[in-house]
Parts: sequence; structure tokens; C-alpha cells
Amino acid sequence: DLFYNNEIKVFTVFSPSKKERIVYCHIYNMENNTHNKVELFKTTVDKNQNIFFGKSKRQTSFAVSPNNKYLVISTDNIRKNSNSYTVRVFDASNLKLQFQKKYQEYEENYFEPNDIIIDSDATTFILGKLFLKGKRQKKKGKANYQFILNKITEKNTKNATIKLSEEEHINSLSILNEREGIKLIGFYSEKNANKIKGTCSFKINQRTMEISEKKINELPLKVYEDLYSYRKSKKKKELSSFEVDYIIEDSEGNTFLLAEEFYITTHYVSNGQYGGYWVTTYHYNDVLILKFNKNGDLEWGRSIFKRSTSPSYNAFLKDDELHVILNSGKNLTEKKDGRTKASKGWFESSALYDFEYQINGEVSYNKIQNNKGKTYYLPYLGSYYNGKFIMASDARKKKQFMVLE
Repeated sequence: DLFYNNEIKVFTVFSPSKKERIVYCHIYNMENNTHNKVELFKTTVDKNQNIFFGKSKRQTSFAVSPNNKYLVISTDNIRKNSNSYTVRVFDASNLKLQFQKKYQEYEENYFEPNDIIIDSDATTFILGKLFLKGKRQKKKGKANYQFILNKITEKNTKNATIKLSEEEHINSLSILNEREGIKLIGFYSEKNANKIKGTCSFKINQRTMEISEKKINELPLKVYEDLYSYRKSKKKKELSSFEVDYIIEDSEGNTFLLAEEFYITTHYVSNGQYGGYWVTTYHYNDVLILKFNKNGDLEWGRSIFKRSTSPSYNAFLKDDELHVILNSGKNLTEKKDGRTKASKGWFESSALYDFEYQINGEVSYNKIQNNKGKTYYLPYLGSYYNGKFIMASDARKKKQFMVLE
């Protein structure tokens, strides 16, 4: 979904057969309370495949330009003997196709998209990993991939390789379109790509597609203190399984990065003589919050100590202060070691909270509502635009919306 100009655009994929896919856009106008449905394009796939990359909660296949004029959608062209992708650029106002192009066509090497942006001139940038052999992140202690930044216009396609040292392992990078150019930002590890020792950033010259600056920052101690006891935080072990969700820039050029710990576990439940079954659990746990100044230096870091089995939070800036909206237990748990736990107990009712972070990293916890006996809203499915944050309820038949401003 995308939310701007008082319209919510929700994208769906219809599968009339195993090979055919139709992408629709459902447009709801909040100002005049109207709804209409537009068919964007049709495509075919092999072996009942998805057309959008992966199953991550991040919308790595959609982007809108800063001036709200263009919308880009990237799809996976999975075929038996090739690995390629297509971008389609639309006029965001009337949803008419402006152009489409294929990129990263390989017969042997596998490409994994990480992020996508489109600028106000309809130039699309797509960042991803190109695996050197197979799909394993690491081979013989070394990274088995290169990061590739693709620059796609209506006339041509260019790409550049982001060179890393042998000691740097990076799971994914995100793209930030700054005033001075493109910045790539993510986490690095000295062990493997699924762990985090600190942050890395690369400034890219849009014209030459070359790296003009690179910065490395270790995670600050406060990140560990929010997650663990003070005694354990001194060890500063590398974190693991965090995925970047939001990169937000304020009016002064400072950048906020938020990432959530995500992993999947399975366990077998026995029914005795009748056999058993496997249960899969999705874990959306701790949230990592980092602030960088306009020079790219890490100013502070915080964490939210929480547990959840579904995507549970959203983040936005209002008046240059960071707000994190999430559902937690009715009363936030204060641990003896000073930590604040944002999770719901087995028999505890829930509440909707606003975690408000000041410019220096200090946080205040503001309860929006107790959920017992009231409509339950899903912050993760919300959007912030023009001073308003809107989120939908979890009801399937009778949707309601909450607006915060």
C-alpha cells in the first residue's frame, strides 16, 4: 500500500491460473470517500511462482517519487533457465504506464533485490546482491556476493558494483535519496551476514555511479543496555537477525534508521499414536533505533525490548521528533535492571502506545488507548503523510480507521 495526496493505494495480485498474474491497484480517496479499482498489468510465471521478490514484510518492489508524480513497480521474471527482473514506471496520478525495462538478466548468477527508489525525474535505482556462485551468503569464510546498484531510465540501464573488503559481511543495504545524492545504508558484521556489529554507509555519485564516501560505525553501548542487563551489555556481542524497516530523514538532514529482529522457528507437536504436525512461528522481536547526523556520523542508538508473532510497529517523524506506534501489554513492564519491556503477557489485555523520541534520544511512553472493549488497530499497516498517521483496524468485514495528528 501507498498513502499520499489523501489517497490510499492498495496493490493486489490476482492468480486466475497457475501461470497468469494480474496486478490491480485499489484507490480509496479519503477526502470524498470514493473507491475504484484499476488493472495495472498482466504477466505469466513458471511453476506457480510469485512475481514479487521474497516474503519479507518490507515493500521492496514498490516506490513513489518525492514529487508524487511517478510510481515504480519491480517484478521477478522467474523462468526455468534465467533470472531477470522488470521495472514498470507509471504516472502516479492516472496510473498510465510510462515505460518498462528488464534488468539483471543472468542465466547462472542469482540476483536478490534489497531496495528500490525512484526520483522526481523517473530515474529508478534498484539495489541488490549478485551471488557469485549459488545462493549461499558465505563460502570458505568469504562473502559470496557483490552488491549491485542499478540505474534505470527510459533510454538505458547502468549498474555499479559496491566493493567490500573480505572482512565485511552485509545482509542487506537500503537506499536513501539525499539532497547531495544517493546513500546506501545497512549493517555490517565481522562474522557473517546475519549478524550486526555496526552500521555502514556509502555515498554514491549519481552521475558517475562511483562511491564518493564510506563510513563505518559500531553500535553504541545504549543499544545493548536497552536489550540486556547492564552486566551483559558490557560484553557487546554482535546482534543477529535484524532487518531494516524504515530510513527517515528530518528537515536538518539527520537520518533515523529502524530495524526489527525477525526470525522463524519450527517445532513438532506430537499427537501420540496419531502422529503429529509441524508448527511454524514467526518472531518479530526487538526494534533497533539509530540516529545519524547530516555528516553520516552515528549520534545515538536505542532499542525497544519486545516480543511479537506478527509485524507490530510503525515509525514516522513529526516536527523532527521520532514516533514509534505499537501495541503492547496494558502496562509496560519495568525490569529491575532499568529496561522497559513492550510485550503482552498471556492473560494481559493490550494497549496502543506512542514511543516518542526527542532529538537527544530520550524517550517518553504515551498510551493512546487501552484496547479492551475497543477497536484493535494495526500500526504496521498504517501510513504517515502531511502531518497525519492513519491505520486500519484488524476487522475483516467492517474496517475502521484511526487518524493521529
